[in-house]
Amino acid sequence: MPSSQIDSLHSAALERYRARNPGSLAALERARKVLPGGNTRSSLWNGPFPLCIEGGEGCRIRDVDGHVYVDMLGEFTAGLFGHSSPLLAKALADAHARGINLSSHTPYEVELAERLCARFPSLELVRFTNSGTEANLMALTAARLVTGRPRIVVFEGGYHGGVLTFGHGVSPVNVPFDFACLPYNDHDAAEAEFAANGAQIAAVLIEPMQGAGGCRPADPAFLQSLRDLSREAGAFLIFDEVQTARMSVGGAQARLGITPDMTTVGKFFGGGLAFGAFGGTREIMERFDPARPDALPHAGTFNNNSLTMAAGVCALDNYLGAEALEALFARGEALQQDITRVVKETGLPFVVTGMGSIMNIHPRTGLGAEADRKILQLLHLTLQERGYYIAARGLMALSLAVGDDEISGFLDALAGGLDGLVPDTTFGTPIAKAPVR
Repeated sequence: MPSSQIDSLHSAALERYRARNPGSLAALERARKVLPGGNTRSSLWNGPFPLCIEGGEGCRIRDVDGHVYVDMLGEFTAGLFGHSSPLLAKALADAHARGINLSSHTPYEVELAERLCARFPSLELVRFTNSGTEANLMALTAARLVTGRPRIVVFEGGYHGGVLTFGHGVSPVNVPFDFACLPYNDHDAAEAEFAANGAQIAAVLIEPMQGAGGCRPADPAFLQSLRDLSREAGAFLIFDEVQTARMSVGGAQARLGITPDMTTVGKFFGGGLAFGAFGGTREIMERFDPARPDALPHAGTFNNNSLTMAAGVCALDNYLGAEALEALFARGEALQQDITRVVKETGLPFVVTGMGSIMNIHPRTGLGAEADRKILQLLHLTLQERGYYIAARGLMALSLAVGDDEISGFLDALAGGLDGLVPDTTFGTPIAKAPVR
């Protein structure tokens, strides 16, 4: 398949997109007057302009031009409950009626903390934040102060928040910590780093599956080696489970059987509101006890916001049980297998990687980075035309509201191929996937 064919199909798809979505373009032009580029969340940007979504219900969303899509993205993993859950709406209304921003401790925060500590093998004590970014910042700060060491081991492709981004090395907007950014899933590189700098390493921060890095699961043997290396060096192993906490009732760590020293979570544990949490062993976390003369400070007006706490309790009690999460994991694994099958049968130039209900479709044209970029955007726009919404980068995250009919429809839409594309049976070679127990 020549790249000129991709160019032609890509240009035609962009023209159809512009013609279909004048309302979204107008919304962006209005936003540009008060927001840089009309944007306040960089990950949502995609050319020629992003859709403006005005509402949603269940697993469907609606844009300002009136198009309805099956939402296969689930708010980049945060929208686990679907849209407009009546149970969460009632929990928020009840909490609001009792008063918000109550200027002191409330019953809600201990209820949520008890539930989180009961779920995760690594959480003996926990503190709340307003985002996963904050949770990771506080976990790293705790590790640096408790150990008295400066160095943090992270991994290429990792994303731990807006100021902890390692997609292409160390981002210029990152906090100025002493980072060692190593290749992901590379035991030899980790071993060499600890051999050279073990006495200076405060913590290893890793996602059991890199989310923004393309849904790349860690090899369990690699995670176990990090557990052993950090323990031997007196450093803390921190699992960023902001995304992977959905993999079981105890997160990816419970599924893998590897217990870190600290864990960070966020997103859906706040019932869809802004939320994060960090926690770990009692020895580490007791340093935040305000009654101690040497207490580490950790303030934040909205850390124990009663609306978020109430929504989190409701979410845990009604949606995030073991049975529901196991079923969601199995559904996601099955969907990845089905996508691989469809790609093989159609000769589409894509592969899929992921863990459970979070996955990423990757282009594999063999024609270079620009052709890959265009073919992925062509897939993104084609699926939209057929009524299915995924991220421009190929990310998908199933919500609990996505059912068998929606998944069947998505697979049919994918099997429809890319109109005008000549199939090539050499495309779609699967990427080897590390086993997840």
